Amino acid sequence: MVAEQGTVWLSPPGMQEGSIDFAQNIPELLHIHLPLSHFSSSEFDNDTGNCAIDALGYEEAYEDPLLAEIGYAVASELKAETSAGGLLVESLASSLAARLLQKRTSAPRTQLLPCRTHQGLDQRRLSRVLDYIDTNLEGDLSLECMAMIACLSKYHFARAFRQAVGDSPHRYVSARRLERAKALLIRSDRPLVDIALSLNFSSQANFTRAFKQATGHAPGRYRQAAGYVHPSPL
Repeated sequence: MVAEQGTVWLSPPGMQEGSIDFAQNIPELLHIHLPLSHFSSSEFDNDTGNCAIDALGYEEAYEDPLLAEIGYAVASELKAETSAGGLLVESLASSLAARLLQKRTSAPRTQLLPCRTHQGLDQRRLSRVLDYIDTNLEGDLSLECMAMIACLSKYHFARAFRQAVGDSPHRYVSARRLERAKALLIRSDRPLVDIALSLNFSSQANFTRAFKQATGHAPGRYRQAAGYVHPSPL
């Protein structure tokens, strides 16, 4: 749970329902629920297991700038959904779990930190991942599937991908989807709402906002400027 000012409340599994009293009004409050799978050994390529979850203790009203930034990023995505928002939230969830293991556990840090790995994305793995992304731009893309293709945990895949490509998975996918949108606008007369939904935008309005932000033009105006002409009926 993250308040607007960056104050954090941590409630681990097994806590009974309770209440929190606030001394003053808080404009925004974000509840983040992490599945237990985010703390599994396969998530971090080590043997954290149940000991990591058991080591998490209840804490109230503490400050953690990194957790606050993660919360702000999640809230921003909820307010203005993007085409690769699912990938962003998946990556943020992994970072959030890692931060909790690193800073908020009572067990020795050496037992809970993700194992360092020298395993990255060589050219063969990177090519497989990029081919998978291009093939599935008009469909669902998940960080988990990309990581499986690269034979890495989600936590390490996101970092290895950034090192190899120079951008995070969700930013790369967002850019590729916008490029695909440009091609669809120029080469076809598909309705804008159809293009928006096929590229995983939640609505035509969100597609229009993202497209205009990236290109300076609304999709319809971009199509007109590109000179698309409806084919004449036979």
